[in-house]
Amino acid sequence: MNTRTAIEELLHAGHGNKAIAKQVHVRHQTVAAIRAELGLPNIVRPSRAGYSEDAFWQRTQPVDGGHLNWTGHYNSTGVPCLRTTDGMHTAYRIAFRIRWRRDPVGPVKPGCSMDRCVHPDHVEDQPMRQQYEAIFGAAA
Repeated sequence: MNTRTAIEELLHAGHGNKAIAKQVHVRHQTVAAIRAELGLPNIVRPSRAGYSEDAFWQRTQPVDGGHLNWTGHYNSTGVPCLRTTDGMHTAYRIAFRIRWRRDPVGPVKPGCSMDRCVHPDHVEDQPMRQQYEAIFGAAA
């Protein structure tokens, strides 16, 4: 994936200029220029209690297929985690809050084909998985 494409995907996913610049290793002015070309508004995110969304995005890297790889800390069981002002949280739960703007119910897991994907559009909480299973049946 080329740099421009990665920037455009992250912009359309709602990420801030500075967070994208750090992920893609370009100047934030470059991201701002592409944002302006695409006619997308600037994003100003209030920080949430306990963590910063930018802290999450700074620890991710886009990979093929629209997935996000976690480049931050993993706990002893291999779960991607982020230490915040109020303790340790899984990257899955933070990604879920970013996407759905609510706290998840039960465990949060990737619902896509990539093991340990932390893309906010790819994580599911327990009720989402139960609904999927009720419609399509349990995964084989």
